Amino acid sequence: MKITRHPNNPIVVPGGYEWRKVTVFNPAVIIDNDKFYMIERTAGSLTPCKNFLGLLESEDGVNFTHVKDEPIVTPDMLGFPYGSVQDPRVVKIDDTFYLNYALRPCAMSYYPTGAGVPERSIPTYPDGWGEEEGHWLTRSSILKSKNLIDWEFVADTTPLDINDRDNILFPEKINGKFVLLRRPEEYVGEAYGTEKAAMWITYSEDLINWEEPKLLAKAEGLSWESRKIGGSTPPVRTDKGWLVLYHGVDEDIVYRVGAMLLDLENPEKIIARTKNFIMEPETYYEKFGFQIPNVVFPTGNVVKDGLLYIYYGVTDTAIALATVPLDELVDYILNEPQ
Repeated sequence: MKITRHPNNPIVVPGGYEWRKVTVFNPAVIIDNDKFYMIERTAGSLTPCKNFLGLLESEDGVNFTHVKDEPIVTPDMLGFPYGSVQDPRVVKIDDTFYLNYALRPCAMSYYPTGAGVPERSIPTYPDGWGEEEGHWLTRSSILKSKNLIDWEFVADTTPLDINDRDNILFPEKINGKFVLLRRPEEYVGEAYGTEKAAMWITYSEDLINWEEPKLLAKAEGLSWESRKIGGSTPPVRTDKGWLVLYHGVDEDIVYRVGAMLLDLENPEKIIARTKNFIMEPETYYEKFGFQIPNVVFPTGNVVKDGLLYIYYGVTDTAIALATVPLDELVDYILNEPQ
């Protein structure tokens, strides 16, 4: 599968403002009125790594400039002054933008590989913040907006007593219901049907009350996704099914990308799924970074003129772009060489 990295990569890098001077990554992207809009995850420090969301725009999907010189969403706005708002995904249903995001009540100093950890690795906060285990759990929620700048809280989409990330809305209702992908970390073991964190699917009539999730996909025993899998980008409607990119993590904490097609009317049904990854860290900017090496992590994708634009975070440090003809990717998923 030939996926083309843009020669200008990484296309969005840190700097410019205090709140994004250290890192930018894992963006949400949408096309509206023929213009590309990107919601970036940023940080102005690493200890703690307090994250904000900024808004950029582009005419060509490559060269982005900021719409505002301040964040559009901060943890302070959400009631968590020491928190961190992370990993946005955006869709537009009717005339409203919906933004999935993950939030930690306390921002962490994050060293997932366990290598090079400085002596002061856990931030301390006043007023009892960070003293309870729940302060470090990831909750996932939805905001809504009419203009991508002014956001209103809708609901938490997951229980607050578990870690649940990679919540992603489908871009349209299916059989009259909103549909959401989830990745609850604690839903593992015999009772859940999976030994590793996996992808789940759930439904709602109002975005507030969600049905019990159902297991959608789990790691298939392949080495590249042996540690866990999770949804990456909002599903894309094709004539062959919903295209969903997902990430797989191996035992060395290398992040790669797979793809699947879900039935248009029954998205619990997987029509086809790649056995092999379609992207892995290859270039220097995908292998070396501030926090975690060897990461390609798509969180945004859009289609223009038959071309799928894949926006992905690299090493939790910058944002890159890759493209592939949509029909070629769908054909590959359906007819992957064995």
